[in-house]
Amino acid sequence: MASPPAPKSCAVCGRTITWRKKWERDWESVRYCSDRCRGRKSEVRGEDVLARAILDLLATRARGATICPSEVARALGEEGWRERMEPVREAARRLVEQGALDILQGGRVVDPSTARGPIRLRLRQPVPGPDTSH
Repeated sequence: MASPPAPKSCAVCGRTITWRKKWERDWESVRYCSDRCRGRKSEVRGEDVLARAILDLLATRARGATICPSEVARALGEEGWRERMEPVREAARRLVEQGALDILQGGRVVDPSTARGPIRLRLRQPVPGPDTSH
């Protein structure tokens, strides 16, 4: 028996979609983790503004600095910032999937699909390679 294919990320919320036997024939076309996300697929287009806001805010900080998702939500207007928190977190998870961002808790990079509670966002740090300067 072949092993299941690698998990992939939901196109809306960025959480990990794990393979299920019932998707065996059409795994390649699975894009959403739930019916809720499938129903919200048109909202994601507007959330590119959130991803841009995250990246813009991080660009104003020192290299390696972090921000709280609430800073992004507030930067888009003080009114109703709490309602923007989950959409900001979703945009951050999509940026993680794209390789642009890390999500941290307690100073450590965490899996964005399972992170609960307060998180920090940081531009992805380059992985140090072998020293080839000699």
